[in-house]
This record gives sequence, structure tokens and C-alpha cells, in this order.
Amino acid sequence: MEQMAPVGPVYQAGTLSGNPLAMEAGLAMLQEIERRPPYAELEAKGALLESLLAAEIETRGLSERLSLARCGSLLTLFFAPGPLRDFASVKRADTGRYAVFFHAMRERGVFLPPAQFEAWFVSTAHTEADLRRTARMAGLSLTAAWA
Repeated sequence: MEQMAPVGPVYQAGTLSGNPLAMEAGLAMLQEIERRPPYAELEAKGALLESLLAAEIETRGLSERLSLARCGSLLTLFFAPGPLRDFASVKRADTGRYAVFFHAMRERGVFLPPAQFEAWFVSTAHTEADLRRTARMAGLSLTAAWA
């Protein structure tokens, strides 16, 4: 802490930096994570959504046009053929078609990040039914994106 201003050379600021309520909430969350680690559940839910989306993509014959990237409970559906290994390859994504998909998903009650280059976040609050519904709606929305 001696490195932090005003004593040290590192200046750090933010809306909730040092806010007692935010600090208490963060501490409580860390204690809850320690008590009940969510990581295996998040991995399983991420893998389930990935496999369900892959099946929807395959069913629609879009495997050569789309790429799924997942790490744990973070997932992104890219509107570009793979493999996508870096930002240069990801920039090939069809952002216009993603926009059509995004709006089609929203119309079906599934809210995704508005930008092609953001990740979907699966949480412990999502149920298996939520993930299955998301995949079904994605399948319908993919059809709309290529209509």
C-alpha cells in the first residue's frame, strides 16, 4: 500500500475505489467463492452451451461460416470461419451479420453483448433450461441472419 498515492508513486482512482460498501461486498464475495467454489459448475455450463450452439450451427449447415471460442464460462460466437487465433483473424468477422443476429436474439428475449468482439458470460444463476433456450433461440436467429 505504500506504493499507492499519496504516499507512493502509483495513482489509482475509480468510482468505487476504497468505497467501504464496495470493499465489504467484494470481501463477502471472495468468502462465498472460497466456501462454495463455482468453477466446476461454470466450466460444465460453458461446455454445455458450447455443445448446444455447435449442434445448432451444424444443423443449419453453418460450420464453415461461424466459429465458437470458449474459455470456461466465457464464450463468443464469431461470424467468421476459423481458426481464429488472434485479433487480426478475428477482425475478419462479419459484424453486419452479427448485428442482424444480435437483434434477432433480442427479439427472442436473449440479451447478448452488442458488439461482435465481446464475450457471452455464463453464470451460476443460469439454469440448464436457460442454456438450452439460449441455444434454440440462437439457432432461429442464425437462420434469420442468413435469410
